[in-house]
Amino acid sequence: MRYILAVPMKAFFDVLEQLYRKVLLGATLENENHDYIFYLNPSSLDQDCSTAPSSECPDPHGVQDKHQPSSANLATISVVPVCLKKHSPICSAREVMLLQLTVIKVMITRILSVETDFRAKEKYRDIIKILLKSSDIDSKLTCMFQNSDKLLSHMAAKCLALLLYFQLREKITFSNSWIAFCQKNLSEYPENEKAVYCLWTLTVIIKEIFKDTCSQKTEILKQFLTPFDTIFEVFYSSLFSQHFESCQDTSKIINSLICSLELLELLIASRIHLKLHFTCQRILFLKPSCVLDIITWPVQAFVKRKFIIFIKKCLLWKVGEDLFRGSSPVVMPPDQHLDVDILALADAVLRAVDLGLLRTLSVHGKPPCFGGDEIQPTCEHVPGPDHVILRAASLLIIKSVEIKFQSCASAHEMKVDLQSFMCELLTFLKPHLQPSLQSHNPCEWISKVFIEQDDDMLEAAKASLGIYLKLTRQRKATESSTQEKEMWNHHTHEYGYNPHCIFLFLLKNIGFDSSVLLDFLISSETCFLEYFVRYLKLLQKDWTHFFTICKYFDVTESKDSINISGCGSSLVQDGSRNQTELSPSAAPGIPRSAHASISWASNVSSGSLSHLVISKETHATLQADSLPPLRASQNLVNYDSSDDSEAEDTDQHSANSKQTSLHQEAMKKSQDPVGTSMDKKQLRLEPQSRPLVPKQSNNPFSVDCDRVPDNFSEVGISYTTLKCFEELQGAIYRLQKKNLFPYNATALLKLLKHIEAIYNESMNTL
Repeated sequence: MRYILAVPMKAFFDVLEQLYRKVLLGATLENENHDYIFYLNPSSLDQDCSTAPSSECPDPHGVQDKHQPSSANLATISVVPVCLKKHSPICSAREVMLLQLTVIKVMITRILSVETDFRAKEKYRDIIKILLKSSDIDSKLTCMFQNSDKLLSHMAAKCLALLLYFQLREKITFSNSWIAFCQKNLSEYPENEKAVYCLWTLTVIIKEIFKDTCSQKTEILKQFLTPFDTIFEVFYSSLFSQHFESCQDTSKIINSLICSLELLELLIASRIHLKLHFTCQRILFLKPSCVLDIITWPVQAFVKRKFIIFIKKCLLWKVGEDLFRGSSPVVMPPDQHLDVDILALADAVLRAVDLGLLRTLSVHGKPPCFGGDEIQPTCEHVPGPDHVILRAASLLIIKSVEIKFQSCASAHEMKVDLQSFMCELLTFLKPHLQPSLQSHNPCEWISKVFIEQDDDMLEAAKASLGIYLKLTRQRKATESSTQEKEMWNHHTHEYGYNPHCIFLFLLKNIGFDSSVLLDFLISSETCFLEYFVRYLKLLQKDWTHFFTICKYFDVTESKDSINISGCGSSLVQDGSRNQTELSPSAAPGIPRSAHASISWASNVSSGSLSHLVISKETHATLQADSLPPLRASQNLVNYDSSDDSEAEDTDQHSANSKQTSLHQEAMKKSQDPVGTSMDKKQLRLEPQSRPLVPKQSNNPFSVDCDRVPDNFSEVGISYTTLKCFEELQGAIYRLQKKNLFPYNATALLKLLKHIEAIYNESMNTL
């Protein structure tokens, strides 16, 4: 057996350390390429870092024999600035090997960086190419995957992934040993535990492709996925068909699930953003029930969270958005094949709900916290549901219903399906929301569930609005009587998807603060612009319904002073009724039993309320409660307070004046062909000719749903809403005037102005 004389370990480590420092700085290397190969090749070391049998450390090209650097070369490599010299730590074989992998990793990173000097980059590229040709380095790195040293195993996988990505970039063919290694281990899962390392390496490679700024991402990824397309399908079938309860070591399954989920998300993201079409990218859509079954497994809550959130992101087309932000168009061209797959996923979700998914989904346990879910003994544990799962499951259902209805033509079928799924959802949410939805408007569920997650709340509101608009179009084609219209209104409240209620609850959540709406409009992280434009268009056509609902919001706010009679039974409640005694001032002939709270499903849709007695004290309460609330924080724009803020910061101006393609696309849809400009005078609400606060009355009065008295509505939530719109108009106009608004808001301003005109007209006719 022939032995190769090795450089002393201390000297070997010192050379590597100095090489690392030079590469980290992006400095040009002056020695011959093979001098560096000797120190970067893992074959240069054995377990003792002294001598190595040639049979254990193969050297097919004789690199170590022919190109072992001389002492002169060694001294040259070690020359670095004095300021970078430090005492080397006590070296060992492990530390030397970790440093080898680190130098390779940093060198490839420098090659991929646009900031690296061209001459230095070419030198690094030549070294890596020689390293790949002169040694079977991928096989050596895969041998480290199952090393008991987790850090060494991780670094080997990371280094191998970057080497493989480098080969893709340089159009160097993968070695057959690497492809065979992956295919063998993935196809033998779960018997073969090395599959996890393959998944992790493949994931890193795809992430590197996504991060690359080159224009050939699609071609590179296509070249990479081609050898693995079929084997991925085999692996995922084996993974999802496991029986979790019968496994002794569940940690291995959980590790495989997390790794496979991350890879699956990247595959779907590549389909959406890079327009590739491989079978492995459709695994979720071909077998959605297998993925949904995992949610019901008795696994840790964080695993369920990841899978639910993953499916939610698929339905919202948000998979991989953080990886592709700024590198690809935000508004994607239509993809009919993907639309079909998304519809199949939505149908699978609804079938699972119909089979009892929500009844088996546990939301109790340790709440998710930053840094883990373990509570320190000194900290108090506050019991409560897992709101992450509550939000994700709720949005999952409402979005699935919206997607299904897009391809449904039967109004009756849609109404039945909506009733079924919303009953399931509201029943699921009811025990976890305080106060319970049982005694409140069911439409409040969106504001209650998503109060801590603005982007999901707006997605849910937009999905609910889409459902309402779809049903409205179908209903108008068949509706023939006033009774059917009342039943329809009843249905929207009973099952929690009335768009006016949902929007008003949203405004209440933010305290009717126009600066928050402005923040939503400017931000590209939510769908508020699209939702807001669609809702304003609906509001123009459905003002009377909105006004009636505003009246009931006002009544609810002052319910302590209101005696309600003639209320029908609420279908939301379970049949039991709370009995309350009427006050002595109640009108004679009114029954002495009524619901303690307003029955929204019955009253708002019934068209009339037999008696609604409001006393003088109630007037004062309404006046106090309905005035525009004080702002909790300063408005985002308040140029009037600083001489119109002509001296705006230059950097802020350039940052805020960038155009956002998402906003432009949404505004194109909302453009009105009639008129494209308006002057500042048009953007302000005209002065009110009547007092905003009604005169006091000594006599109680009755409110009828068909007619809203002046002195009730003008101080109510409808006025507060319009006041919020007025402030929003002014803020948008001031920003747009200074070219600080990120997109052309002319059409949006026109919608707001039209709503203002409708409001003023309705006030004049009362």
